[in-house]
Amino acid sequence: MNAWIVSEPKIGTLSQCVAVARHFDSSPAEKMVIPRRGILRLLDPPIFRRSECKPDFIVSCGFRAEKRVIKMKRSYGDAPLAVHLQRPRIEGYDIVFVSRHGWRPEFDDREDYHRMLGVPHRFSADFWASRRPAARRIYAPDGERLVTVLIGGSNGAYAYDAASHRIIAAAVDELVHQGWSVVISVSRRSNDKTLEALGKLRSRKVVVWDRVSENPYLDYLAAADAFLIAKDSVTMPCEALSTGRPVYALDVTHIPGERLEVFEFYHRDLQQTLRLTRPFEGRLDAYDYEPPRETERIVGIIDQRLRARRARLGQE
Repeated sequence: MNAWIVSEPKIGTLSQCVAVARHFDSSPAEKMVIPRRGILRLLDPPIFRRSECKPDFIVSCGFRAEKRVIKMKRSYGDAPLAVHLQRPRIEGYDIVFVSRHGWRPEFDDREDYHRMLGVPHRFSADFWASRRPAARRIYAPDGERLVTVLIGGSNGAYAYDAASHRIIAAAVDELVHQGWSVVISVSRRSNDKTLEALGKLRSRKVVVWDRVSENPYLDYLAAADAFLIAKDSVTMPCEALSTGRPVYALDVTHIPGERLEVFEFYHRDLQQTLRLTRPFEGRLDAYDYEPPRETERIVGIIDQRLRARRARLGQE
């Protein structure tokens, strides 16, 4: 099967598309949408040509991809199945997946719209199980309890100000006091002040990635016995939940507004409705849950549509 990905080169959108597309095509074509302004937009080469082999399936994420996907679809006689992993701003997609925290009542009666938990990703319990022994030898060689702390950056809903830095420091200090070893990972959104504040937490029991050496993110997740994740991320809790380990949400400074309301709904949904995560209140107690397999569910819906389409065309 020939699959195309249409996305900005931002890891947050691109990774979602890759996670889904690779279930259908081991080497999907990546059609990158580069945000440009003014006259520079006129200098961009086209991201596809009609002479290319027709895609069977197009998956996209991000509003900048939408018009390009619909153009692709029309260029090939509406044949490719077009899937969007976000609420689209325009019509024309065959299947749309909208995160539960972005769902709107008007979608309830649309058969082509489906709720999804957070965002899709490429990880599974089997992946983490295979990686865990080597990761534990690096970060927990003596079998100590290890918590992975995942930190992001200001995003319009939460601010990484001095108060947030103090909250993070107090949480890490308390966990070390309780006997935990700590590894801390930062994201592309983490600014220099946050890196400086986290650097002060380094000790024999606390490792902080410096964002200069090779990114240890996968090993941090594989080795963890529990997670403490700042609330500004949607992706990181989804990935951590695939390990089956306890996931706790760390509150940081709020920025009042609609964006905060969306994020807070996301965390209430995970904690109170789905019972997958818990708020951090000073301790990381063990608890059980069934790791979500959301990417597989999404892929199953898409595969069913592709099979039905091929059957109509007499290709099966």
